[in-house]
Amino acid sequence: MSESQFYTFITGGMSLMIAAGLLVAWHLWRMREEHQAGIVSALDGVSHELRINLQRFVAELGQVHAIQDAGPDLLLPVRHPQLDGVNASMIRANRNALAVIGNTYQELEARKMALRASLAQRRDPVNALDDAMDATINGLATLYMWEVHGGKRPSEVGRIRTWDVRDWMKGHNISQNSLPGLFLRDEVVERLRAYGLHLTPRPLTHTAAEYYSMQYDREADIFAPFGRRKTPEQLEEAARKAEERAAKKAAKQAEKEARKAEKAAEKEAASADEGKRGSFNPFGRSDEDDTAAFDMADDAAGHFDEGQVFHSSHDEQSGMMDEDEDELAMMEDAEPNTRPN
Repeated sequence: MSESQFYTFITGGMSLMIAAGLLVAWHLWRMREEHQAGIVSALDGVSHELRINLQRFVAELGQVHAIQDAGPDLLLPVRHPQLDGVNASMIRANRNALAVIGNTYQELEARKMALRASLAQRRDPVNALDDAMDATINGLATLYMWEVHGGKRPSEVGRIRTWDVRDWMKGHNISQNSLPGLFLRDEVVERLRAYGLHLTPRPLTHTAAEYYSMQYDREADIFAPFGRRKTPEQLEEAARKAEERAAKKAAKQAEKEARKAEKAAEKEAASADEGKRGSFNPFGRSDEDDTAAFDMADDAAGHFDEGQVFHSSHDEQSGMMDEDEDELAMMEDAEPNTRPN
């Protein structure tokens, strides 16, 4: 073999190996894509299967409510081969959501069996019918979470507009009056809200008059839309300062009470000392005597008329002395001057 033939053989062999490698890689890629497409189709089949079962159950409930003498043959058994196949396979899926769908099927089957028994025994199916409609509402809420949000928990989804939920139900031909005596779309929205899904706008809780008559302090509300929102650190600092102010106020109050108690004790001690020494009373009269004297003076003052002049015995004596002095002076003037020159 010449050198040129050897290089030709080597080049051809390498080209065949590269082509074979590319073919194997392409085949593996096609297998992987088909597997992924099969997984997506299987998961879509689970949602489609649940939707068909729910729609059929809604139609059966409408027939039971409309027909007076409905029999148990109107209610067909619930089957879910798609869900069973997904659970049996080792595909990558949200197993928690699949478990919720399985529980939904169990509830639907149980309610359907109870309603079938009521119809077979000719009993009033009102309670069984209400339970079946409640299970249908739960099933529609589960179907929405599975189809739209991939089976996530309601707390992991975020904010959702209620009209988006209603549009989804309209897209699946779920009317408002599908169930007798209920507004089905409103019930599904409220059930999702009860499960923890944050739906906006929230339902009204006050009338206009009640809302505008409320006493609202925007500055006190830390979550006010136009207020000054505080961080958790600022809230902790404000709480700590409030506690310090309360402690200082309590200490000042205690100190004030202690000073008051001390002053009261000093006053009591001073009054006790005065009681021991006794008060100065030169006439030896007691408080009862002074009180009686004041009362007698008040009674005596009551016997005289207004404008009456009061004369005491001392005034009469002084008047008599003035008259005697005048008479003596007149007698001295009348006597002759007998003094020798």
